[in-house]
Amino acid sequence: MLDDEYVAQFMVADRLRELRAAADHRAMLRLAREAKKRDTDMDATKGIVVPAGGGKHLDMSAPGRFAALKLLGDETSGSIMLFEETVPAGTKSLYHLHRDSDEVAWVLAGEVTFQIGDEVSVGGPGTCAFFPRNVPHAWKSTGRDTGRIVFLYTPASAGGYVEELLTRPPGSMDDAERKALRERYRWEIVGPNPL
Repeated sequence: MLDDEYVAQFMVADRLRELRAAADHRAMLRLAREAKKRDTDMDATKGIVVPAGGGKHLDMSAPGRFAALKLLGDETSGSIMLFEETVPAGTKSLYHLHRDSDEVAWVLAGEVTFQIGDEVSVGGPGTCAFFPRNVPHAWKSTGRDTGRIVFLYTPASAGGYVEELLTRPPGSMDDAERKALRERYRWEIVGPNPL
């Protein structure tokens, strides 16, 4: 009788192992299907063409300073956010960093001075600057003429700050609201613009 019980226990244990293996296999297949669906969804995202002069226009609350938001984060599945900013001579950014996004600036017109960490560089049309996440940076339009710069965030998260400015009337936020908005999109002010 003991031998029969012993064999029965082994049969039950073998059956439990088979059931666990089948459940693990089903879970693996489900995860693979979900991953393939995500890949398919990303591939199925439609492209976007924004014509010259197009995009959502943002008044930057300074004379002659405005932005054309060309690609919004939700339009690119959070991959990038891109805008073109018109910056009169003397316009400068905050001295800041982004916790969750890298940033690229590409000068289309004018002259711009960049500070990235401790390094300072000056460039005209065609100059491209890369600001890694978590590295303090600032810029200033230092030419005589109005500048134009394309800014790109990747992933798009830090660009949410600029996107949300679209929903606010120009000049309608006080310092505390601006600070809360920057914190929401993980911008950190390092200090006054050193340029």
